[in-house]
Amino acid sequence: MGSSAGAFRTACFCQSDPVAAVDRLAKNYSETVYSDDVDRYEITEKALELLEAFLAESGITEIINNPRFKAHFLVAKCSGFVASEYKMIQGLGLAKSYLNNRLSRRNLTKQYERYIYQTDGSNLVFDDPDNIPSHQISLTEDNLRDALLASGSIPMVMAGIKNIAGSPEGMYRDGGIIDYHFDLKFKTDGLVLYPHFNSHPKAGWFDKKLKRPVRAENYDNVVLLCPSDKFIANLPYQKIPDRTDFSTMDANQRITYWKQVLAETERLAEDFSEIIETQDLSVIKPFNA
Repeated sequence: MGSSAGAFRTACFCQSDPVAAVDRLAKNYSETVYSDDVDRYEITEKALELLEAFLAESGITEIINNPRFKAHFLVAKCSGFVASEYKMIQGLGLAKSYLNNRLSRRNLTKQYERYIYQTDGSNLVFDDPDNIPSHQISLTEDNLRDALLASGSIPMVMAGIKNIAGSPEGMYRDGGIIDYHFDLKFKTDGLVLYPHFNSHPKAGWFDKKLKRPVRAENYDNVVLLCPSDKFIANLPYQKIPDRTDFSTMDANQRITYWKQVLAETERLAEDFSEIIETQDLSVIKPFNA
């Protein structure tokens, strides 16, 4: 289950050869280069090329028919000003979202609905304490590509996706608007494994710079798998690469930096493998929201 980049990662995990799919995603994204006068349409086109690269010839069919792993892509259906493709109008809508969210996440219901595109056979059940309307749509050969692209369609940065097959008409954008990370209570008899890039999840996109924590009780049955602060501090620039690097670094500098980090993350895989083999439970720490 994932939104935005997490949805792309989910699409890799649910293919027949997930390691090869993740490698295609990492290679193609890290080597993406934009023109000097890049606009949202070029970024959207590059995102589509990236999607085609890691899905390859049979990825869509493999995801839909995976007998064990059921994919879920989270998407935000927009209404009002945030549904507009005119930057000024969309910007006003996002400003309204920011102010509404500062008061309460429940106010996001005035502009957004959560759509979960999932493969048949899913047993996903959760409670949302913020009561954001949620709808579950079956993934098909006709809508998987658009649903996946919509989940990563960052407002103001990329074009939105209109009228996804099998869904109500309207504008669909980045699922991270609602679920940047997760503040949901997953209802399962087992545990939820959540691979993530840090130990401090934020509920939604507009919570990134707020001190509002996720609800600790929603993580009672979650195992959060993430790199340590020490690991991140030892990376070049003491941070995990992100999309802002496209505007703050030239292409050669960014690609070199990203490849260094990709090489370093192999150590994480080795450490995790050792933990599994030795069953070393001492590495498990209590969750602190």
